[in-house]
This record gives sequence, C-alpha cells and structure tokens, in this order.
Amino acid sequence: MAEIQVGLGERSYPIRIEQGCLARVGEDLARRRFAKRYGVITDDRVEGLYGQQLVRHLAAAGVQAELFAFPHGEVSKHLATIGALASRLAAAGFDRRDGLIAFGGGVVGDITGFLAAIYMRGIPFVQAPTTLLAQVDSSVGGKTGVDIPEGKNLIGAFYQPQAVYIDPEVLATLEPAELLGGLAEVIKYGVIRDPDFFAYLERKREEILALETAAIEETILTCCRIKAEVVEQDEREGGMRRILNFGHTIGHAVEAASGFAISHGHAVAIGMVAAARLAVAKGMLAVAAEQRITALIAAYGLPVAIPADLDRERIRTYLKTDKKAVAGKVFYILPTAIGATSITDAVSERQLDQVL
Repeated sequence: MAEIQVGLGERSYPIRIEQGCLARVGEDLARRRFAKRYGVITDDRVEGLYGQQLVRHLAAAGVQAELFAFPHGEVSKHLATIGALASRLAAAGFDRRDGLIAFGGGVVGDITGFLAAIYMRGIPFVQAPTTLLAQVDSSVGGKTGVDIPEGKNLIGAFYQPQAVYIDPEVLATLEPAELLGGLAEVIKYGVIRDPDFFAYLERKREEILALETAAIEETILTCCRIKAEVVEQDEREGGMRRILNFGHTIGHAVEAASGFAISHGHAVAIGMVAAARLAVAKGMLAVAAEQRITALIAAYGLPVAIPADLDRERIRTYLKTDKKAVAGKVFYILPTAIGATSITDAVSERQLDQVL
C-alpha cells in the first residue's frame, strides 16, 4: 500500500492507494470514526457495478451505511440533484454526526463534496473514486461544485475530505473512453510539473493503457503526489494552484459549448494542445516541445483539435464566464517547457483566433 499525506494543518488527510482497498475501507472508517454512519453517494452505473458490494464490506466492518444513487453524467451535476439528495438524507434521519462517501467519478465527487459542505452546515465526507480522472485529480484537493447554464462549476466550495481511498482494481470495468479521459489529466501533471514523469508516460504508454499493475499504480501515485504538493502550497487557488488548470480554460469552454457531448477529459486534451499552441504563438514555448506534447496526447488516443462544427462564438462566450476570470480578464496556463508553466492574461484576440 502507498500512502500520501495532504498536509493542510487541521484539514490534513491521507490518500491511500492499494489494489483491492475498497474491501478494507470499512475497517479504516471504523478505526478513524469520522462519523457514526455514512450515506454512500453514487451514480446509477457505479451502483450497479459496486454499490451493494461496498455496503456489504462496510457492514462487515461494523460501519452503518445507506446507498443513495442519482443518474450518471454531467447532466446531473446541478443544484436540483443537490436538493434531491439533501431531502433524501433528511428523510433518512441523517444529522451532523453522520458523513458521506463519494463513490464514483468526478461528477459524484463534486456533488458529494458540495453536499457535505452545505448539509447541516457541513458534515464529514471521504472520497472513494472509481474513475482514473477522479483517482488522479478531482478526488484530491477539496474543490467541489455544480454547474449552471452559464458555465461549469460556478457554484461550489472548497471542502476537504477526511480521507481518499484509491483502488486501481475498479478501473478494469471503466469504459475505454473514460479511461482515456483520465489519461488527459495524467498527461497534464507531466507538462506542468514533472518532465521525468512526462518521459515515463512516453515510455510506458502500452503498459498504462493495459492497466498493468505496477505502471498504473506508479502513475496514480505520481499524480497524487504532485497534486498534494501544489494544494499544500495553495489550498484555495490564490496563486500557484492555478497551474492545475492547464488545459481547462479552453477545455471547459469547449466542453460546455458542445452541450457536454465532449467529455471533460477529452475537452482537457483539446485545451492542453490549444494552450501549448498559444504558448508557441506568444514565443513562450519551443515548437519542438509543443509537438512533443501534442504527440503524446495523440498517442494515448485523445483528440488534439476542436471539432470543426463546434460554434467558436459559443466557445468565446463560455471563456468570458470562466470562474477563474478576474475583473473580466481570462487567465491562461501556458507551458514554457515540459515541466514548467506560466500564468498570463496577456492573450490577444488574434492569438486566440489562431487556436480556435
């Protein structure tokens, strides 16, 4: 078992990475006593695959738990889902001594974390991510939230989990497109922070895509280590943490402009290539480095271009409402080398036109 500590003082928590650890989550929760019982929040797909299995494991460890599922997908990531789940918790008698388990992908984690932050003015929760994207990125760091028609994640809160339990075994049932979406976030970490990890992703592509145990565990561990380091230095995205948004500014706009037909991970892949090309246009990145970034993204079967039929004006509209904009200025995370980035709002309309 590998364990990483996210050091945030009183809000510090462990990330445990271990094959088969879902069967032992109950033992850890029973020992740590975060709550007297748990609501397992999941979607209808994970419920069918692993929901009852997790509840049985929890019961075997003496942990009370009740399952609450909602329809899967980004279409459920809105305030109505939060309200419906809160009503179900209240009807089941959940109080401020109880807690939640986010059991699913990024949408489940975002919804559960936000629900935990506001139910009874805050109850504890833990993350048990089941997708690669959630395991390497969204389950760590405490960003929670839901979408509104004007944009992604515009309503939310910073609210840290008590613990994160990552079981790579569950990736075996992940749909190929979702695995690839998670790999976009994996590549992000190499570009923004770790050139050696980027090279590892180039060398180990076949093993990672095949979910070979050693390769996928090393991949998850490295991503979590990098994110923990960044979050420890900037918990609430006041400065350095913004580098984690590499690929997300244009990526979120592409995702929203497509009506979420393009998944988050695929949109981030497109956004990373666009950001690298912006960096080249601004003279911040060598063409050879941009080509290497684009080649790696393509090698993992991810898209590298905005679909031709996607309305560019809609993309621009969503860029203007990006939640990371300040005083109307949109900030872009641009690579200056593989392993290094710069944050800038100095992107001209002409330069943006070049990549859109």
